[in-house]
Amino acid sequence: MSTIKAVIPAAGLGTRFLPATKAMPKEMLPVVDKPAIQYVVEEAVEAGIDDILVIIGRNKNAISNHFDSVPELEVRLAEKGDQDRLQQVMESSDLADIHFVRQGEPKGLGHAVLRARSHVGDSSFAVLLGDDLIDERDPLLPAMIAAHERTGAAVIALMEVDPAHIQAYGVAAVDGADADGVVRVTGLVEKPAPEDAPSNLAVIGRYVLPASVFEVLERTRPGKGGEIQLTDALAELAAEEDGPGVVGVVFRGRRYDTGDRLEYIKAIVQLAVERDDLGPDLRPWLKSFAGRL
Repeated sequence: MSTIKAVIPAAGLGTRFLPATKAMPKEMLPVVDKPAIQYVVEEAVEAGIDDILVIIGRNKNAISNHFDSVPELEVRLAEKGDQDRLQQVMESSDLADIHFVRQGEPKGLGHAVLRARSHVGDSSFAVLLGDDLIDERDPLLPAMIAAHERTGAAVIALMEVDPAHIQAYGVAAVDGADADGVVRVTGLVEKPAPEDAPSNLAVIGRYVLPASVFEVLERTRPGKGGEIQLTDALAELAAEEDGPGVVGVVFRGRRYDTGDRLEYIKAIVQLAVERDDLGPDLRPWLKSFAGRL
């Protein structure tokens, strides 16, 4: 599937990080020394995707600026002979062919995905949420693309979570697994109460979808929170008796939720301690600090 495109919804208000996100997009919050959304773009590129559409909203111009070239900065770094930082600055400008479209009013993830219809056309596409980071050492998207190519189904990423926290996620009801470990999804519920959850398999922010999902989203009415939920559209696809349905790839690798303040801090620490330039000094400091608590 060499022509698959990626869609990154990034039009949310980021209210959980106020006041930091009053003027800065939450997707631009730094995770160590790169904005969160750059990790997501890099993941798509590593999966072989070079055409990426970012759905942005008001006050999100910093995202498009980040992936644009900055000639005056590049010239200054070149004049100083700072080749390492020059390479880092230029890298984000050369990652992929990145496009932007405005969502206007944030009406939910389903509505954001629907805004990609004219860019995606009739092809299948991947959706990567900008605050869900997948560790580059545990690639997920290639397996999802392979599952879609093999089955023709919509593919969602699933992860086992503590039932006590299940109400924060869309949750899948599943039926068995094939030889590749891909499960058949029979139903989806958006943010259920723990006692109503059909399983402990939560939907995390990666999808590979057929273009037919757009027709379903067109008729999907606002659901949880008064928003058009992608989960509701996928539930309809899963219920279709004559269609390829929905399957899930269960992910057991490292994932970082940068949409939650505490998890965001944990993500920074976990990624920093494993870096060659930061880890050797950070690890002993963390041990010393923890010992004082």
